[in-house]
Amino acid sequence: MTNQNAGHNETKDPASAARGSELANDFTVSVHYDHRLYREDIAGSIAHARMMGRQGIVDKHDVNKIIDGLVEIAEEIESGKFKWKSDLEDIHMNVESRLFELIGDSAGHLHTARSRNDQIATDTRLWTQKVCAQAFQSCVALQRELVKLAENHIDTILPGYTHLQRGQPVVLAHHLMAYFEMFDRDATRFAQVAEAADVMPLGSGAMAGVPYPIDRDWIADELDFQEISRNSMDAVSDRDYIVEFLSASSLAMAHLSRLSEELIIWSSDEFGFIKLSDEFTSGSSIMPQKRNPDFAELIRGKTGRVFGSMMSLLTTIKGLPLTYNRDLQEDKEGLFDTADTVIKSLDSATGMIAGMVVNPERMYKAATNSFVLATDIADYLVRKGVPFREAYIAVSNLSKQCISDDVGFGELELSDFQRASDLFDNGVMDITLESAVAARDVPGGTAPNRVREAIAEAKRMLAEAEE
Repeated sequence: MTNQNAGHNETKDPASAARGSELANDFTVSVHYDHRLYREDIAGSIAHARMMGRQGIVDKHDVNKIIDGLVEIAEEIESGKFKWKSDLEDIHMNVESRLFELIGDSAGHLHTARSRNDQIATDTRLWTQKVCAQAFQSCVALQRELVKLAENHIDTILPGYTHLQRGQPVVLAHHLMAYFEMFDRDATRFAQVAEAADVMPLGSGAMAGVPYPIDRDWIADELDFQEISRNSMDAVSDRDYIVEFLSASSLAMAHLSRLSEELIIWSSDEFGFIKLSDEFTSGSSIMPQKRNPDFAELIRGKTGRVFGSMMSLLTTIKGLPLTYNRDLQEDKEGLFDTADTVIKSLDSATGMIAGMVVNPERMYKAATNSFVLATDIADYLVRKGVPFREAYIAVSNLSKQCISDDVGFGELELSDFQRASDLFDNGVMDITLESAVAARDVPGGTAPNRVREAIAEAKRMLAEAEE
């Protein structure tokens, strides 16, 4: 069939055009998430206005009106009275529009000598420093609970695992202090990210600096930045500090996920090593007897979203030419979500450790009903002059025979050991779980006296972190 309208201009559907306009507006709007930057945005604007007054760029009467208006806007936001408008696109335009409503044309002076490019970079750097401090404190709080629990279990013995197979006996305190070390590295990384973010880009303008006699050092002091950016093009396009925060958070979540996995396994009936408090578990919708480790599972599950945010931003920045590109608007949702996730996860893990009940008897029984003393028995032969590989084979054969006979080392007679090697004597009968952990008396080892030293050092480190 021939199209009767061929060759003629089609009339646009008004409804379709309206939908297209609405989509265009919605697609670029960021105020529904970047409004979280309001404290940093207003603080930066107040410092910028004061600087312009000091430098004679803007009349001080207008500067005072601007500052009073910004303070009023902050109060409106804090009280929930501020009306966020999506048609104004972002946090900056919403604040500026409201400032015009409050003080009139004087508001127009605020954007002198700056761009939204250096403005948003300043906001996100301030915000990142703030959440790094929160994440650092959450790491320290978790470390503190790990140390408290460890102090109570310096002599609690359980199997140490490799490949999720029972390997050698360790004390529970030593196991817990392994996580202390992980979260200490995480705390250090958050502190390092805060330092990386502690560079002020304000004054870089859109990309090339600004043609006004601004005092960047004064603003940096006002906003408590330690230094100012050295290159305006880099300053407005740099998001390394956010990637670094996402990276630090990803490692922290990986450590939290490892801890959560062990808590999940240890709280199962098959292990029964611990019991999580009701506050951090939930019941089943259909099985009345169940107590599910929901918080630990959620931490383990949320780890993926943090990893995803890091990969998302890396992918965003890897192809961007200098300088600012709108792609960088995508830096904030992942930043905000990651900060919320990692801090809540750290705090939840702290609560789980604080309320956890340990079953030392079940742990000791698991170590007893195993072959975790095999290495110590082989080392006994080594001390008799047997090469380790030869001792290893002898004890491996002994272990296989025990498994075949369904007995443990503790049920063997001296004659059973001597069938594996005639170098065994009565001393082998003195090898116990307690002697095995005590024998690891090296720095970093599981011997109780070494663990006490580690806990004392950890307490010193925590005291320094709190200063």
